[in-house]
Amino acid sequence: MTTQQDAARDTRHKARMARKKAVIDASIAAADVERGLVIINTGNGKGKSSAAFGVLARALGHGMQCAVVQFIKNRSDTGEEAFFRTHPGVRWHVMGDGFTWDTQNAEQDRQTARRAWEQALTYLCDPAIDLLILDEFTYTLKYGWLDAVEVCDAIDARPEMQHLIITGRAAPEALIEVADTVTDMSLVKHAYQDGVKAMPGIEW
Repeated sequence: MTTQQDAARDTRHKARMARKKAVIDASIAAADVERGLVIINTGNGKGKSSAAFGVLARALGHGMQCAVVQFIKNRSDTGEEAFFRTHPGVRWHVMGDGFTWDTQNAEQDRQTARRAWEQALTYLCDPAIDLLILDEFTYTLKYGWLDAVEVCDAIDARPEMQHLIITGRAAPEALIEVADTVTDMSLVKHAYQDGVKAMPGIEW
């Protein structure tokens, strides 16, 4: 390629980037609203809770006060809890009884979900909490343990600047409607399918 061709290519590239920058700058300038966000991480892929805890670390870096309520998990030996529980900016609650196929008790599951929801409500009413994570919360609606209208009303009534992250598969349409950002994580491949057990530091 000649020097003249290189120069023409560079000129075209600069023109494209200038047009792109103008569009992006205009979009940034138009986004002038500041308020708390509702974020949902759903889908069958791995990483929904992990992504939420990544945001938790980011929020703590900004000095925010945060809370985590776990609705299904009942183990307290996870790496994320070991790391975050002692942080002065985090309130951490493990309130599940395990998977439904372990409990095999629908009424117990319903009561457990209600107790966890009552704990979550204390934070949804607290303007001092900047970020609330409801981990594996979608299942409470999928199985009918909680009422979707009640849940959405509480989300809408939370403090204006409070951010809320909800994780779990099969997020119902009612939750998606009240959310600002929804990510559906799809499964392409998982080590478990090849017989690899859940590994500490990766899965828990």
